[in-house]
Amino acid sequence: MCRHVAPVGYVTHNESFTPHGIALVASMQRRGKIAWNASTLDVLYAEPDGGNCRAHCVTDQPLPAAIAAIRAEVAAEGLAPAAITQVHDQIVRNHSAFGNYQPSALKGEYGLFVGDAGFHLSQSTMEAAAGLLGASGVDAVPVGCGLDSGFIPCSLGYPDTARKQAQLCIHELQKVGVKKLFVLSPQDLFSFRQMYKERLGISWPKEIVLIDLVDFLSEQVQKDRLRIRPLSEAAQNNTAYVDPTHAVRLPARFDSARRLCEAILEKSPIELFWHRERAHPAGSTAIQFTRPDIGTQLTEARLEDARSRGAKILLCDDPATLHELRLRNQHSLQIQDLYKTLLGQLEV
Repeated sequence: MCRHVAPVGYVTHNESFTPHGIALVASMQRRGKIAWNASTLDVLYAEPDGGNCRAHCVTDQPLPAAIAAIRAEVAAEGLAPAAITQVHDQIVRNHSAFGNYQPSALKGEYGLFVGDAGFHLSQSTMEAAAGLLGASGVDAVPVGCGLDSGFIPCSLGYPDTARKQAQLCIHELQKVGVKKLFVLSPQDLFSFRQMYKERLGISWPKEIVLIDLVDFLSEQVQKDRLRIRPLSEAAQNNTAYVDPTHAVRLPARFDSARRLCEAILEKSPIELFWHRERAHPAGSTAIQFTRPDIGTQLTEARLEDARSRGAKILLCDDPATLHELRLRNQHSLQIQDLYKTLLGQLEV
């Protein structure tokens, strides 16, 4: 019952790339009706692991987790495409597909999990988030700088590598002494809250409380602990909010993000068609490595959605989504970091 929100089916107009089509190919291979080859692997690796199919499944079927498990079988048989094995090898070496990991040497009760996208693809997001936490009276130690939380290798089909990444995340947090962890990326928050247990069999440490940064900052604004000046009237009338990749997996953040937008717009932001519970991902999941052609289409569709709604300025809070939107922007849209914009409008 999720066909109506299937992002890859929507952008490719190919029924083989819908959740039903991908599951059918996998099922036929299991029954020995077809074999894994270039064509069938193209279908298997077309699933973006963005959460839409499960979020709209009337029986809560964990299709993305099942596909990740099948990809693990493919990888174990040595059938994974070369581009995927290369990314995996890079993660094994550097703990990230984007650069090197830099463990924290600091100690602190509060931590800000930066991740590899926040550290390598959009450092301004990390810096602005730290600035807003500081203005809220929270001295948070940056942790996980340049560190993949395990989501990418798990989604690619390498659960053992994902477990090592997860254990590295937890080890750093415990070494730093973090008790309350603010998480910058929805992808990492999903990994910590759900993926570790469901796909990797790893329990999150009970002593470390997970906090979505969007939820915390929204509460600070509501309680008048953060006072934000509104943007110009022109900006207020032309600004849309883009729900980031994985937002459908964290529905509590829908309202929180919009309250932050309203603090700088003095009104509700323009809503895209694919928003809130039906928000499509940008091409910032593992699909950027498994099927980069489809990843590009997903991001371009998000930008076209915004353009068609009359938006000229786009706000987003996720470093990976921001990076993708900026990389594929062909419409002269202004892609703005929500945290950086809030920090710039902060009343001192």
